[in-house]
This record gives sequence, C-alpha cells and structure tokens, in this order.
Amino acid sequence: MILNAHSGLRYLVMIAGLIVIGYAVYGMATGRPYDKTMRVASAVFTGLVDLTALLGIAALLSGTFYPALSGHITMMVLAVIVAHVISVVMKRRPEQERTYAPHLIGTLVVLGLIAAGITAIGRPLVGS
Repeated sequence: MILNAHSGLRYLVMIAGLIVIGYAVYGMATGRPYDKTMRVASAVFTGLVDLTALLGIAALLSGTFYPALSGHITMMVLAVIVAHVISVVMKRRPEQERTYAPHLIGTLVVLGLIAAGITAIGRPLVGS
C-alpha cells in the first residue's frame, strides 16, 4: 500500500509542478509582481515532493531493495534538495527582489530529476 501511494503521488507532484511552471511563466510574461499565489503554489509543490520522498523512505524500510534503486534514490534526494533550495533562496531575498525565474528554472530541474529517477528503476513516467 505504501509503495502504491508513493507511486501514485508522482501524478500530483507533476500536476503541482506544471502549475508552478505555468504561473511562473504567466507572471514573467505579464510583468506581474511576485505574489502570494506563487509562494503557495511552490510550497504545495515542495510539500508534495517531501511527502513522496517520505513515503519512498517508508517503502524502502519495509523491505525491498535492488541495485536500480540506488539511482532512483540519488535522483529523488537531489530533487528534494533542489525543491528546498528554491524555497530558501526566495525566503531570504528581500520582497522587492523576488522573481518568478527561480521557481521556473528550479521546478523544471526538480521535475527533470524526478523523471530521471522514475526511469532509473525502469518505470514509465505515465502509466503503471
């Protein structure tokens, strides 16, 4: 059950990531000032990445380990780190210096790392 939840959450992570990317592109294209919606969307995305990682750790502790998992785990740890770096960087910037670009680039990197991690264990990005 934990493994199924871990695997199924990838769709919510992808959807949340696409929302962050879409809003960042919209904000950059319209010149809209950085706002609370971007912070919330990014926080939801990071939270879902964290939850997925937590469920992955629980699944790992429940027993099964095989060599391909080392590549998967490496990519996922990097994805969690990058997601949190975006959050930390944006919180430390003064309000007037906050932009959408770190969210756009960072979220693309996180989704790329997740995709690489999923394919490292021979699973398709979409589907079972």
